[in-house]
This record gives sequence, C-alpha cells and structure tokens, in this order.
Amino acid sequence: MNLIDNAPRKLFFTGKRGVGKTSVASATAIALAERGRRVLLVSTDPALNLGG
Repeated sequence: MNLIDNAPRKLFFTGKRGVGKTSVASATAIALAERGRRVLLVSTDPALNLGG
C-alpha cells in the first residue's frame, strides 16, 4: 500500500526518542498537501521541533 496515495483520515507517528517522528510526520504532511489533501499537523511534544 502506498501510504501517500491511500492515506487514512488520521495518521499517528509514534516511537522512542530520536527515531525521526517529527521529520517523517512533516514530510508526510507536505506530501499529502502537495497532492491536494487537507492537512493539520499537531505535535504533543513539549519540546516542539516544528519551527514556525
């Protein structure tokens, strides 16, 4: 299954420290948005790394 083309309505990225959750979530959000999907990217990490 191609995750980007067949993405479910909600995606969650989990894992232990330093595995790339923020990077993968951000890249996935960008890829979905570029394909016309509406995207809301939310982080529950108290040390937020999604610069803004």
